[in-house]
Amino acid sequence: MTEISIRRVYDGAPPGWHPILVDRLWPRGIAKDDLRVSWLQEVGPSTELRKWFGHDPAKFEEFAERYRAELEGSDAFDELLEEARGHQRVVLLYSAKDEEHNQAVVLADLLRQRQ
Repeated sequence: MTEISIRRVYDGAPPGWHPILVDRLWPRGIAKDDLRVSWLQEVGPSTELRKWFGHDPAKFEEFAERYRAELEGSDAFDELLEEARGHQRVVLLYSAKDEEHNQAVVLADLLRQRQ
């Protein structure tokens, strides 16, 4: 069983963990050459959902519900699941400032349920 964790991309991945960036957009202030990660861009929330949510904690429950609906049956989530299963420890990296209300929280929960 794969151990799943989440962490801000700016904090880096812990040693021994396989890092997967789950943002649709590349994080600001980080050069692509400076970050050694698997970037599963398509697993991030759609532009429309991301803009609607706007990182408003009051909208998080509905965001999570809509995001799960987007992921249902998606090739992007299947790819994430497959990559996670190939490693003992996986850390999902995200760039949001809010550590409790972001897509990585939703993805980690789904991965734990489906592995």
